[in-house]
Amino acid sequence: MLTRAVVDAAVRAALAEDAPWGDVTSAALIPADATATASLVAREPGVFSGGDVFAAAFRLTDPRISVDALVDDGTRFATGSVLATVAGPAIGILTAERIGLNFAQRMSGVATLTARFVAETAGTHARIVDTRKTTPGLRAFERHAVRSGGGFNHRHSLSDAVMAKDNHLAVLTAGGRDLTTALREAIARLPHTTHVEVEVDGLDQIEPVIAAGVHTIMLDNFALGDLRRGVAVVAGRAVVEASGGVDLETVRAVAGTGVDVVSVGALTHSAPAIDLGLDVRVG
Repeated sequence: MLTRAVVDAAVRAALAEDAPWGDVTSAALIPADATATASLVAREPGVFSGGDVFAAAFRLTDPRISVDALVDDGTRFATGSVLATVAGPAIGILTAERIGLNFAQRMSGVATLTARFVAETAGTHARIVDTRKTTPGLRAFERHAVRSGGGFNHRHSLSDAVMAKDNHLAVLTAGGRDLTTALREAIARLPHTTHVEVEVDGLDQIEPVIAAGVHTIMLDNFALGDLRRGVAVVAGRAVVEASGGVDLETVRAVAGTGVDVVSVGALTHSAPAIDLGLDVRVG
């Protein structure tokens, strides 16, 4: 979750990285008593995310700076929209500007791309979800941005659920162990609250996996016809997730096969930043 503690820790680290010994430019050029106002302005349309993070960059730089959010996370905006206003000591505003923009641009980019995927699947019952392909240290931020765009989150970390992928299954069945039996034995050792998902890469694996009593089955890199057949084989006995190389051109067809979930790594690993600017005025 994107708690205040998580936000503040990441923003403090970013500010320290950007101005480890202070902002020498602002200190040299700007009078200490100068004040300013500024507007966060959209240079292109998109979906906003990261309002609290943007504000934290200024709050943690100088608590005398005030930030007023004009839109909530998840709001669609047009080119030229003013998304927030900032007011206070000019040196602090100029010092925090880049970090505030970096977070808001990145998170709004993720939210905007997610919203495009969600729009492509309108009329189907499939959820668009993210993956663990996130920027190290920024997972909570990017996952929040996915939700801002109307998407959903997969497991947050390796600690949250059992998700057996092809490499896990290769080790599990080494020596010719029966897949169904091996999975059943593993599930029997788990707390009853632990969700179990298994990835398969062929139709022939579906029945043995389902027979083990898993909660979700991931059909990885299946062709559209095989996705439809896979959904029919599962027949409601587990949640069906489609994954692997899904993009904006293919996502509607994938969702239309009847799968319950479509996971898309591109939401977080390939989203372009949205162009936002901070227009500063001396006051």
